[in-house]
Amino acid sequence: MKVTTKLALVLLGPLLFSAALAQDTSDDEADVLLAIEREWEAARKGDHDEVDDMLADDFVGWGKSSPAPRSKRSNSQWRRFGEQMGRVVRYELYPLSISVHGDVAVAHYLYSTAFKKKGGEIEMSNGRYTDVLIRTGDGWKFIAWHGGDDS
Repeated sequence: MKVTTKLALVLLGPLLFSAALAQDTSDDEADVLLAIEREWEAARKGDHDEVDDMLADDFVGWGKSSPAPRSKRSNSQWRRFGEQMGRVVRYELYPLSISVHGDVAVAHYLYSTAFKKKGGEIEMSNGRYTDVLIRTGDGWKFIAWHGGDDS
């Protein structure tokens, strides 16, 4: 191998490697956002099994309306109870930032929802969440979250 070829590999190698890592990071960020969207959509549809499957077994989340963090089991029970009051009929997510560090991702975003009460009245709300997800063999799963409406 010529000296110039070796020099080019030494100089360009790290650049090409970092470009490949950047692409992986972008793919990871997109996958995390898709997981968050999938969880919101499953919750909107009332698909409790899918939402439960998206939470890691040791999940602990702290919604703004909760007095303390809730386990996966507690979160599931309160979500099912909440559906007796009504359901989200529309939502929109506004991603602010997603940071991926190895197998852990932190996502910050805003949201808007339309919640239809059992009596037919619709309540609009806006809020914010921070989600923490971990990469598993089954894809990204939620390990924690915190947030809620801004009211």
